[in-house]
Order: sequence, then C-alpha cells, then structure tokens
Amino acid sequence: VFWRLGIIFLAFDILFVNYLSRVFFPLLFILDTSRNVKASPETAEIFFQKLRNKCEFTILVTLKQTHLNSGVILSIHHLDHRYLELESSGHRNEIRLHYRSGSHRSHTEVFPYILADDKWHRLSLAISASHLILHVDCNKIYERVVEKPFMDLPLGTTFWLGQRNTAHGYFKGIMQDVQLLVCFLPSFSCPTCNDFHGLVQKIMELQDILAKTSAKLSQAEQRMNKLDQCYCERTCTMKGTTYREFESWTDGCKNCTCMNGTVQCEALVCPLADCPLNSALTYVDGKCCKECQSVCVFEGRTYFEGQRETVYSGSGDCVLFECKDHKMQRIPKGICPALSCPESQQIPLSHSCCKVCKGHDFCTEGHNCMEHSVCRNLEDRAVCSCRDGFRALREDNAYCEDIDECAEGRHYCRENTMCVNTPGSFMCVCKTGYIRIDDYSCTEHDECVTNQHNCDENALCFNTVGGHNCVCKPGYTGNGTICKAFCKDGCRNGGACIASNVCACPQGFTGPSCETDIDECSDGFVQCDSRANCINLPGWYHCECRDGYHDNGMFSPSGESCEDIDECGTGRHSCANDTVCFNLDGGYDCRCPHGKNCTGDCIHEGKIKHNGQIWVLENDRCSVCSCQNGYVMCRRMVCDCQNPTVDLFCCPECDPRLSSQCLHQSGEFSYNSGDSWIQNCQQCRCLQGEVDCWPLPCPEVDCEFSMLPENECCPRCVSDPCQADTIRNDITKTCLDETNVVRFTGSSWIKHGTECTLCQCKNGHVCCSVDPQCLQEL
Repeated sequence: VFWRLGIIFLAFDILFVNYLSRVFFPLLFILDTSRNVKASPETAEIFFQKLRNKCEFTILVTLKQTHLNSGVILSIHHLDHRYLELESSGHRNEIRLHYRSGSHRSHTEVFPYILADDKWHRLSLAISASHLILHVDCNKIYERVVEKPFMDLPLGTTFWLGQRNTAHGYFKGIMQDVQLLVCFLPSFSCPTCNDFHGLVQKIMELQDILAKTSAKLSQAEQRMNKLDQCYCERTCTMKGTTYREFESWTDGCKNCTCMNGTVQCEALVCPLADCPLNSALTYVDGKCCKECQSVCVFEGRTYFEGQRETVYSGSGDCVLFECKDHKMQRIPKGICPALSCPESQQIPLSHSCCKVCKGHDFCTEGHNCMEHSVCRNLEDRAVCSCRDGFRALREDNAYCEDIDECAEGRHYCRENTMCVNTPGSFMCVCKTGYIRIDDYSCTEHDECVTNQHNCDENALCFNTVGGHNCVCKPGYTGNGTICKAFCKDGCRNGGACIASNVCACPQGFTGPSCETDIDECSDGFVQCDSRANCINLPGWYHCECRDGYHDNGMFSPSGESCEDIDECGTGRHSCANDTVCFNLDGGYDCRCPHGKNCTGDCIHEGKIKHNGQIWVLENDRCSVCSCQNGYVMCRRMVCDCQNPTVDLFCCPECDPRLSSQCLHQSGEFSYNSGDSWIQNCQQCRCLQGEVDCWPLPCPEVDCEFSMLPENECCPRCVSDPCQADTIRNDITKTCLDETNVVRFTGSSWIKHGTECTLCQCKNGHVCCSVDPQCLQEL
C-alpha cells in the first residue's frame, strides 16, 4: 500500500536522548510534487530552541534518489535566508550544503558525488564548529575546514523535508531514518579549535573588563581621599537668600525646607475654621488661608464686609449698597468722573453707579495679585491669572506656585539630556560629552556633517538624537543604508538597476532587463586554441579540450593547456585485433598491417562492433556510437526540436509541456525546460520542471585582505584592512588599543570612553566604526 502512495509522511517526532536533541523521520516515500512536507510551527520551534546558537550537529539519512533528480533532502530557512540546507544534484552529480556564517553571509560547500543513481545510500554530514566530515555508505568522502555556521534562527523559521518550499527543490525517491542530531551539552566530547578560540576571546574580554574596573576603582579612591580632607555643608539658595541644611521658611503659600542641598516645598495646609453666626470664610489680602469675615444677606445673596452691590430702581436710577455691620447700607452716589468716550462705548460697573469706557485699565487702580500671578483686565473688573508654568494656590489665582515639569514628567527632554526645573518652565541640559541639537535634544555628534554615517550615496542623511536617519532620494527604494534605483520589470540574471528602468547587466548578458545571454563563441569574442572548442555558458564561456585532447592540469582559459591523448599507449582506442593503432594529434588511426586484409570492425566495451554498425550506449541512452573502419565514434544525440518523436529525456529543452516549466525564485516569471539564468550568484537551469542551481566559480583570491563588493559575486583584494571583510589571520601580529592593552588579531572591543564605537584588530591594524543602531538605542 505504501508504494502506491505519492507521499507518506509518518511522523515528526522530537526526541531528547541523553545529551542530544534529535529530529527523527522514520520513513518517507516522495514520488511526486503535490506535497507540503513541513513541520508544524509548534514542532519546529521546539527543536529550533535546541538548535539556536549551536555549531555542533550531524545529519543522518538513508535515501534512494531517482536518477537525474535534483532535490533538497532537508531545509531550514527563513524567507530567502537558508540557515541549513542539504541538497543532492543529479544534473551535476553534486552534494551541496548551504548555510550562513557569523558574518551573516551565505555559504555553499560543494562535494562532487553521485547520489541520484536510483540506488540506496547512507549519508552522514557532521559539523563541529569549523570542522566538517562527509561520510557516504560508511566511507569518509570529504573532510574540510569551513566557516562556522550561524544558527541564530529567528521566529518564523520553517523546517522542510524533501523540498525547499512549495515550489522548488522537490526530492524524488525514498528517504528513511532521517535524523538531525544537535549536541547541546558538548562537555563529553573533545573541544574544537573554535571552542579554544572562543575561550581565548572570553579571557581577553574579561581582562579588558578587569582593567577598566581597576581604573575606575583607582579614580574613585582618589576622589574619596580628596573629600576626606575637607568638610562641606550643604546649603540651599532661593530668591537670593541662602538657607542652611534643615532650615525651614514660608514662601507665599508654601512651607519650604532645605534638605540635602535641595529646596523642598509643600503647599501650606490651611486649618479648618468654625465661623460664628453671620460670618463666613473668605480670602483676605496678604493671607493664603481663608479667614472668618462678617457677611450680609441681601435679596437672597451673601455679601462679605465692605463688598458693594449696584441696584437699579424701576425708574432706572442707580442705587449703591455696601455690606457693613451685617447690613446692606445705602451709600450716597458720588460724582462720576467725566468720560472721554462716546456713550455707546460706556459700560456700567457692578460695584459702582458710575460708568467707564470700554477697555478701561482696572489693574492700574490696584490689585491683590501676588508673585507669579498677573492682573488681567475684563470689561468691568480686574482678575488675577497664574503665569505659564505656575498653578493656583487659591481659587482667585492671587497666589501661584511653580510647576516642577521635571518631577511631574511634563517636559519634552529627549535622549542624552537632563531636565532642570526653572521658575515657570524647564531646561534640557546636555549630558557630559554631548552637543545640543535643539532645545530638547542632544547628540554625541552630527554624523551627517562629519560624514560618519552609513547612508547610501543615493540617500539623504537626517541627524537625530543619538544617531541619524537615512532616507532614499526620489527615484530610489530601500531602507536608506541601501538605496537602489527602481526598475519596473526588474533586472534578470544578476543585473543591477542603476537608474529608473535602466539595468546594468553583468558581463555576458544584454537586453533592457539583462534577459539575453551573449554568445561569446558565435560573436567571435573568444579565440580558443586550435586544440579546444569554445563552449558558451550563461553569462560566460570556456574553452573545452576537443575529443582526443585533455588538459595537462594547468587549466589555461584559452585552451593552451590541452595536450594530445595517446590512445594507443593508454589503451583507449577501439582498433580491432587485426589492425594496428597509430597515435595521431588529437586522435589515432587503425591501420591494416601490410599484406593483410582487415575487416575494419571495432571493439567497444569488450564487444566486437562490425564496420558501419550504429548503437546506443547501454548506460547512456542519449549517446549514439558507430563503427567506421575500425574507429568508434560516439557523440551526444543531436536534439531536433522540430522532430515530433524527439526523446525529451535527452532533449529537455524541446519539452513544450507547461508542467516542464520552472518558476523563477522570485515567483514573477517562468522558464521553459532547458533555459539557464543567473540568480544570487548561482547558475540555474530548468530541466523538465526541476530547478538546479550551483555556485558560480570564483578565482582564488591570494591576498591578505579581501572584500566582497555589493552586487558582485566574487571577492576582490583590497589594500585597506578596514574595508576588508575577509582576512588571512596572522596570530603573530597584535594591536595596541587606546588604553595600551595588547589585542590579538581577530579580537574586538568597545572603544574606551564610548558606548557605540566597535574596534577590531586586523593583522596589526586597528579599525573602528560607529554602530548606528547602538546610537538609536541609547
């Protein structure tokens, strides 16, 4: 029953045994592409918790892969980042390991080996820090030193088996006993070189911390010795008056005390008063608390002693009353002053029978507004109002107190500042070592002005508190640190968009979107040696030795290293027994000895082939051989896509079926079977619906410092060590940091006196840079 199923996925089983965390897949038949073999987010996250930040793990699998299939065995990736992926290519007969290192760069290790041969194999890939060992069928095939894997897996990472995702990397065949073992208690095993290097780095960091702590302790002891030699009494100063420690005084409506050199004031607490009959509490000039005052009751309203009220009689006459001795007594109407304004601009007063002009200044006639309170004119009287930054201590706003915006959190001081309260306001004072940006914020320095920012050349730099912001210029997209021009249709085959809808094509491609491969061979750009043929590749070419020649190991690009194969001496000829082999330049000749009548038959793979016979190779149905006068001529089958009987297995580029097309990694367009393209520094090819990608070959970089430029696939040598991202470390070269501490090559530290400047020792050169993200977090 199992063999009839397209996919049988029996279990994702998480086992924790002794010191190992293991993912185990008992049996998996994978015969088609209608599947979605992915661990659930919950199951995957349980295992990722054990795998994170580990560099000791082993992949074990028993598999049987379909002939010529290129598929993924297992894949752990997040978005476009492959943290761990193992694949087998039947098109190029390779095993590939994809992973990410601590520098967040993607790496691919390629191991030439045939797994896709429809036979059972047992595979083991063990990684211990930078040490890698590959076993196939219990034989050690490869052992290498690689970059240390980086397993800081973010949330949302997915775990796939037998495929990269729902569209690419389908493995066809059978897998069983798939295990991923993670060593999370490595104390029982031998330490690796990486463990030793990490230990040395930790020791250097501890030595640095010890040196800094000792320096701070010494400075503190010196300050304490100076303080022991003097006696200091703390005092407070307020309104020009100095008060001693614990001294108290009254300031308006507040009780103040000098505590630890700081003035601390509290609002005056007024006592509860029980007023006698015909009296009530009211404010008295010069007093903060209400006092009992005699009152009068007139026409249902209460008036305090001395308070006046104007009453108009039925005839329109004005009558003025004043509260005196608990009674409202009529007072004679005085002579009202002459007014200079028209009668239409005259308004009556509430406390007098006289009128005043609109806009009359009542404050000049006297008011009871105290400090921090100002007199404001209304139409018929004057009132008190607290100044900005002060609050009222009485309902009439005659007495006001300062609002401490710093203590109450009502200020706008930003990072790197200290809030200092001032009468009616506050100040934002820059911390030591920072400079002011505006009234509310300070920064260490202006990276935009000093050109110490990380903005792209096509971005605008805006200084901010503790850092800066980068905004791409119009016509460019990105996060500011990387700004790329926008091309509507995109740039294919590794092309870069350099302007609006303008692609800069890499070498070997042309067209508006770099979609056309340049055939260097047919265009006459290449001159190969006479012993080599020019073979066009996507974006490139190479000179391949012709039949009868092989490379002498020098691998000259133009084919000059091709030399003749002595078929007669090596036994690689097909001359019949009745003929004699004579070596020729680029071939050989089967000659009939003098006086004999030779048949012209050939011997191929131990069998006699008659002269003129044509046959197909048993192990390669796509190659045709013929015997011609003692010569065996074999060649690849010529693909004629116009022939309806063409063998699609041998000529996948002739496959017209939609099911044989491949979806591009971006998902935006598809390729026909046989098409090739460049993607993310990999050469990819579509063969009958399967995408196979392999790394582009790069020349060996033989230099001390090298870097990988943006939008390029191969590293370059550089003379400036601070620009290099790859260094040939020399442990004999050391650096002296700013405190004269010796640093070993490869070590990193935070520059003394700073928080966001990271320095590194690169073969005796000190390279420092400011971390913008650190500045933003301060």
